[in-house]
Amino acid sequence: MNASKNIFRPLLLVLACLGLAQAACAGESADWQLLPEARVDSSGIFLNQTVLPPNHVVLPQIRLAPAPSLGQTVSLSRLQITELVRKYAPDLSVTNWSGATQVHISRRTRQFIDSDMTGLLTATLQRDYVKDRGELELHLAHAWEPVLVPDEPPTLKVAELPATGISPNLIVRCELWCGQERVGGWQLAVQAAVWREIPLAHSPLRRGQTLRDADVVLERRDVLVQRDAFLNFPTDDGALELAENVPAGMPVLNRCVHLRPLIRRGRLVEAVYQDGGLSISLKVETLEDGLLGQTVRVRNPKTKRELYGKVQNEQTVLIAL
Repeated sequence: MNASKNIFRPLLLVLACLGLAQAACAGESADWQLLPEARVDSSGIFLNQTVLPPNHVVLPQIRLAPAPSLGQTVSLSRLQITELVRKYAPDLSVTNWSGATQVHISRRTRQFIDSDMTGLLTATLQRDYVKDRGELELHLAHAWEPVLVPDEPPTLKVAELPATGISPNLIVRCELWCGQERVGGWQLAVQAAVWREIPLAHSPLRRGQTLRDADVVLERRDVLVQRDAFLNFPTDDGALELAENVPAGMPVLNRCVHLRPLIRRGRLVEAVYQDGGLSISLKVETLEDGLLGQTVRVRNPKTKRELYGKVQNEQTVLIAL
């Protein structure tokens, strides 16, 4: 019995070695598997996008070739990939191929729909044109046909706007780019609004009332429609006052606000004549409101003669002989 065991033991050992060798060969033959298809972005074609390596191999980032243009396909065979790896990573051995005989490579794409265009155009115009003047809202005036674009972050460049800038209805010429690749260009009819809080009279406002003390509320309105709205509100500047009456519910416009004059029309002030060392003063009546440094008409109440004086302060105008 022991003799028979001794006879079969070498045979079993040989068979075991043959089995291990066959398993090793089988493992080697399936080491590098070429994929039938790959989708890449504009950065290029990389080795790890085209093959499945052996389990023990960690692939470095090896760029084999430029990416195909949008809508085009390129193919790489096993031999071409082997030669490219030998060129760019000579220390990496790629042998014993399995899988496809060649890989077909195209770009990763997605549908660019109307909400994508509206959002990207809104963000671009807000950043470059509207800025801090309010919140831009856009709507495309015509239906947008979806287009196929690279599946990577796009950039929109505004090629042309009307000379008047952003208005309620405008035509925009723009181009879509992905990196250095121009995807397409369009001329778009757009409806726009710029929303911002503007001051409205909560109750009737009177001419001459300081804006700081006026009964004003802020409401969100489209400042493309209400272009002349006074936007620097609220204000603590006591020098600003209303230049005209404003009915309740109406917006406070730029023309409704001016600097509070130092001198009011119809007041008696001191008029000072100066000629070298000679100085004469008399009382005159102001015929118009005047700010500091502004020249206003005044009248001598005794002679009724009209003169011009430069406002010095709340009580004095300077009249040159």
